[in-house]
Amino acid sequence: MRFFNTAVGAIALAAAAIGGPSFAQDKGYVGVAMPTKSSARWIDDGNNMVKQLQEAGYETDLQYAEDDIPNQLAQIENMITKGVNVLVIAAIDGTTLSNALENAAASDIPVIAYDRLIRDSENVDYYATFDNFQVGVLQAQSLVDALFKDGATGPFNIELFGGSPDDNNAYFFYNGAMSVIQPLIDEGKLVVKSGQMGMDKVGTLRWDGSVAQARMDNLLSAHYTNDRVDAVLSPYDGLSIGIISSLKGVGYGTAEQPMPYISGQDAEVQSVKAILRGDQYSTIFKDTRELARVTVGMVNALLKGDEPEINDTETYDNGMKVVPAYLLKPVLVTKDNWKEVLIGSGYYTEDEIE
Repeated sequence: MRFFNTAVGAIALAAAAIGGPSFAQDKGYVGVAMPTKSSARWIDDGNNMVKQLQEAGYETDLQYAEDDIPNQLAQIENMITKGVNVLVIAAIDGTTLSNALENAAASDIPVIAYDRLIRDSENVDYYATFDNFQVGVLQAQSLVDALFKDGATGPFNIELFGGSPDDNNAYFFYNGAMSVIQPLIDEGKLVVKSGQMGMDKVGTLRWDGSVAQARMDNLLSAHYTNDRVDAVLSPYDGLSIGIISSLKGVGYGTAEQPMPYISGQDAEVQSVKAILRGDQYSTIFKDTRELARVTVGMVNALLKGDEPEINDTETYDNGMKVVPAYLLKPVLVTKDNWKEVLIGSGYYTEDEIE
């Protein structure tokens, strides 16, 4: 196990002694690298991380790379140069950080992968995330339950969207969903009219909603001019928004042509409102406050020389090692339980949603 540089700690102690910043620098200095501010979810992640780290007495350096890989690499290298004691990284592309993490290891800086697994590096110490396979299971099961309610037998038309192929999580979401959907395709109860299946066909680079919208446009014009799409597997709310826009553009969302059932993830405000309008059917709530709490716990343990709490030592092989992980439980949200889950937990206020 790697521990933080004692010289840096001594400098921080000296700074605190002469009246440095109000946060307790002697606890340590934590670099937090986030992918983008284009998603409300990542803004919440960053804010929660900084709040909880500072409350625990750490100095923080939070950086957003705006989905620019060279920018994130430069930010991480800069954090290493500035002498952070721990790096928390939500990678844009989990395959591009090997050299930066070698530099971190050379400086005895432990690395926690945050929500997105960092691949192809031995220098990833821990992983804090949600049960991403279960996310996909919940997304798909919500669509299946809606389609086959009240004794309906199908067959129903479904189209599949995947996340960004450079995000390891996207494969877990897709595989989890397909564990529910594939048996129904095999039985003829669900039909993918486009024939487009597999992450090489359905992936959406950078989780870009406009890319999803353009692909949905193409699917509708090529395969649904004389037929109806009944459900769309979408792994993320930002994609769902683009998919909804495409569907409305050809007349879905009316009494004569109701919206398909559409899944999502992250319970972003705009998508919760879409669920209440009936445009989107479901989303997955991932409480970023809890993810931050787990990550701060890992930071605390590492800087005390203790072993962080983990609950998974088998699932996340990054190509070089199985990264010990702590997995949190995702929660399905629909019109039926949104208030209990999102308002009841204090994550949102009713004013934010309604």
